[in-house]
Amino acid sequence: MRQYWRFYWPLALTGVAMVLAVQFQNGALARYPDAVEELAVFALASSTFGLFNAGLNFTSQLATVYARSTHGRRLSQRFVGAWSLTLTMPLAAIAGTEIGALGIAVAYGVDAALADRVQEYLVYMLPLLFVTAQRLFLTGLLVQARLTGWVTVLNAVFLASAIVVLVAGLSLGVGPVATLVGAQTLAGSLHWGLTALVVRRNYSWTQAAEHERLTVGELIRFFLPMTATGVMFAISRPVLYAFVSRMPDGIASIAALRVAFDFSSLFQQAANQFRHFFVAFGIDELAAKRRFMALVCLGITIAMLAVSATPIGDWLLGRLLGIPQAVLQPAVEVLLVLCLMPLVIVLRNYFHGLLMVQRRTTSMAIGGTMRVVAIWVLAQLAYALGGLDHVTAAFILLFGFATETLMVFLGAKRLPP
Repeated sequence: MRQYWRFYWPLALTGVAMVLAVQFQNGALARYPDAVEELAVFALASSTFGLFNAGLNFTSQLATVYARSTHGRRLSQRFVGAWSLTLTMPLAAIAGTEIGALGIAVAYGVDAALADRVQEYLVYMLPLLFVTAQRLFLTGLLVQARLTGWVTVLNAVFLASAIVVLVAGLSLGVGPVATLVGAQTLAGSLHWGLTALVVRRNYSWTQAAEHERLTVGELIRFFLPMTATGVMFAISRPVLYAFVSRMPDGIASIAALRVAFDFSSLFQQAANQFRHFFVAFGIDELAAKRRFMALVCLGITIAMLAVSATPIGDWLLGRLLGIPQAVLQPAVEVLLVLCLMPLVIVLRNYFHGLLMVQRRTTSMAIGGTMRVVAIWVLAQLAYALGGLDHVTAAFILLFGFATETLMVFLGAKRLPP
């Protein structure tokens, strides 16, 4: 248990550090004129970008599993680079064409002016896909070598540099697009460079060389089903936003959902680190691993309740981040619903871990797809009945993740003993 904890807690802090950057983004947006619209526009832009960025979510796990020889590392890193550039091309089409603007307007039910603002963000975000892919790959090498303390330090640098750029942009009167995307790009590039330096000086394989005959086909079979899982995760928010935007006060509701979803990610990211857990430690001694995960899940849930169900949440969101009152109260209501999410996420990631270690990742893709289907069906039903609001949307998201968890549970049951 001590070994598990020493490995896990730096990763948990890493997840928190990465999501804290998003909280400061929301705080920066709240200080611009017409903050509600700024939050909503960035919610739509980041969700659209997230559809493509989610294709990189399991890059670290790919590196941890396959970069265990000179050949394995070179091929997998080239594969990741090529994949990130492939993802950039359709995003560029959405960001820079009239058809892309029309697609944004139709998908989210917004006017042309709002769609143009979403495109402006996306154009600046294009380089982030390649940068993110490289830094996640290198982070996977550090996790493989169990250098998780360095992962935490490097992500703290990422957070600090992002905050510095955000504060500088606000102080100098720079527009929201340049300030927010500039903070992401500069912080990500610095993180990439420093991680490469740490890997060069400290990384070494922990075991004998493996995957010396690795092929691109094997990487595709392992990675693409997991990528589908990440993309399905990213689609979840846009599906909800597409329906919520069509309701009365839809823009304000999207802003509230954006704030609540991002804030809840502070706690959910700690649960998501269990993806690394099984890849690093294997699937022996499952009873001990389950006890550890249950304790962590309980702690995350208690912490989330302590924030969401007390004045602490109002103070953090309202006073510290400056979220406007029109967004604050509905955001807190959504947070209360999302207190159920850590349990669902931990259960899902337990089965994800089993599937990844045995390289049976197809069930993960099926689970992610069924999550989106469940969200779409329930959102469509709630919209047709006139009962869709921010709270209903939160329950729909929760049910979607529960559906995914059921599917990966059924997939894990078919694994060999």
